[in-house]
Amino acid sequence: MKELVKATRQRPHVVSWADRDGTNRSTTLTAAEAVRLNQLAHRLKVSKAEALRQAAHIPVGK
Repeated sequence: MKELVKATRQRPHVVSWADRDGTNRSTTLTAAEAVRLNQLAHRLKVSKAEALRQAAHIPVGK
């Protein structure tokens, strides 16, 4: 609960990107998520939008 309250007080980071089928999407991230996405994109040498596009088709385990 504490993390949720903390996140709502921070400025949201919106990343616009296009899905593999061409659908335009916007993803709202917390500051911590934005930092992690920036690090991942930098490591892969791609943009934040491209990192989200590549991650969109990775299946999530249940």
